Amino acid sequence: MRLKVLVVDDERDVQLLFRQQFRREIRRGEIELLFAYSGAEALQVLAQQGRTDVVLVLSDINMPGMTGLDLLCRIKSEPPPVPVCMMTAYGTDEHREKAAACQCDGYLTKPLDFKALKEKIYAFAGQDTGPL
Repeated sequence: MRLKVLVVDDERDVQLLFRQQFRREIRRGEIELLFAYSGAEALQVLAQQGRTDVVLVLSDINMPGMTGLDLLCRIKSEPPPVPVCMMTAYGTDEHREKAAACQCDGYLTKPLDFKALKEKIYAFAGQDTGPL
C-alpha cells in the first residue's frame, strides 16, 4: 500500500529535500509525496486526491495568504479527518496554542528529523514501522 503524504510549503526547494530524504521509500513504492505551495493549492490537492487517501498533511506555518494554521483549521473543519502536522523554524507559544486549538496532530521543528518523521508517517498509517 502506497502512503500518500501532502507537503505544503511556499519554499519550492522543500520538494527536492523531501524527494532526497524519501528516495528509498519512493523507489520501493511505499510513499508517494504530493506537494502544494499554498494553503489554497493544498485544499485543491486534497479534493483531487480524496481526503481518505492522504495519510498525513505536513504544512509550514508561515506562508503568504492562507497560513499553515489557517489551513490546519480548514482541513480539520471538514470530514473525514486527515492528520495534519505543522512544520516551522519559528515556533512560538501562540502558534502552538492555535495549532492545539485546531486539533493539530504534531508539531515539527525545522530542520526536520527525517528518521522521526518517517516513523510518524508509518504510525499515522497504522503501521508500527516502515521497512528498514
